[in-house]
Amino acid sequence: MARYFDVHPDNPQQRTIGTVVEDIRSGALIAYPTDSCFALGCRLGNRDGIARIRSIRNLDDRHHFTLVCRDFAQMSQFVRIDNDVFRAVKAATPGSYTFILPATKEVPRQLMHPKKKTVGVRIPDHVVTRALLDELGEPLLSSTLLLPGEDEPLTQGWEIKERLDHVVDAVLDSGDCGTEPTTVIDFSGGEAEIVRRGAGDTSRFE
Repeated sequence: MARYFDVHPDNPQQRTIGTVVEDIRSGALIAYPTDSCFALGCRLGNRDGIARIRSIRNLDDRHHFTLVCRDFAQMSQFVRIDNDVFRAVKAATPGSYTFILPATKEVPRQLMHPKKKTVGVRIPDHVVTRALLDELGEPLLSSTLLLPGEDEPLTQGWEIKERLDHVVDAVLDSGDCGTEPTTVIDFSGGEAEIVRRGAGDTSRFE
């Protein structure tokens, strides 16, 4: 049965954030709000968490997981990024974008695209998410909370608790968050390729 945490959207309670991060470090899979929509998240090396995300979302091995990072210093440990791409990504973050980039050796193989050796990264613009990342001190491995066969992601904490009560360990709810997944931009070929149009404005990449 999932634990339910009601978190203030502007001033998240540090004690609650600390408790959730302890759970993440202990192997928990959580549902949490972002600036695009709710996401599923776990620690980078959490094999059980990764397997549960794949099961909940019915994902194959070509799915790009996302490393949700606190800042560029953290992001640069996990992806290779040249100067031109760096400037484009920097101008669009923090925000509702996921960028697909070549992965470094710091990324576990099971998280990479099997052929391209790429991974998704993003820096969110959401108070609660950033509080989690500050406390955790490492990226949160994440995937949009979009269930198989459904066109829209889940956006209400109480509904997520109700529907995923026995497959996630905790639900973090801070009220309204975004209702669209991130815009996904693939920079792995050096040029911007729009893979998914979502919450982030695509005009700067067209």
